Amino acid sequence: MLARDGTAYIFSNPCFVDVELSQLKSENMTTLWKIDPAHSEVQFKVKHLMITTVTGYFRKFDLTVETEDEDFTQAKKIEFIAEASSIDTNSEQRDAHLRSADFFDVEKFGQVRFTGQTLERAGEDYKLAGDLTIRGVTKSVTVNVHFGGIVIDPYGQTKAGFEVEGKISRKEFGLVWNSMTEAGQVVVGDEIRLLSEIQLIRQAQSTADNERSKAATTAY
Repeated sequence: MLARDGTAYIFSNPCFVDVELSQLKSENMTTLWKIDPAHSEVQFKVKHLMITTVTGYFRKFDLTVETEDEDFTQAKKIEFIAEASSIDTNSEQRDAHLRSADFFDVEKFGQVRFTGQTLERAGEDYKLAGDLTIRGVTKSVTVNVHFGGIVIDPYGQTKAGFEVEGKISRKEFGLVWNSMTEAGQVVVGDEIRLLSEIQLIRQAQSTADNERSKAATTAY
């Protein structure tokens, strides 16, 4: 029931808890999204001998996003983690080298992390700025994001789709190994192109929903 001053009274046997309507509205808007790994991929591309491009993937990854309702520009949390040991470039010998101390050094630095800070509109698309950590080195990066939309799949799940693209210098993150050909060409390029297809699933109940439920049944 509502009092004249706009306070909601939620009764719990036999006492009650009063909660401001504004607080209820704020908590109710918090939405938790988790990545759908079956319909997502995390990819990178790098020049080999400066004449062709090698494509690689991280096969094990996770992404958690918390938004206000379905507005991703108001995201409260964007947290991405990839397992460095899951790197896959379709060559066992090359992948073993990439896992070694020459590159990712997965024994010491097991994860690649990205923490998003802001998502802002840029024309028809968006710019996502945040902190990327590779091999223990953290740098601020900005990537381009194309928002594909929100739909309900045949199983009743609400899903959001994104395409992410960016560039980084591997040497800035301590991945400095290289070799030269007799003609003076470098074996591995410095610029790394980041490409991801991301599909998120809206969770049925967020942490905030659980906390609100607990508060509503607490007796005073």
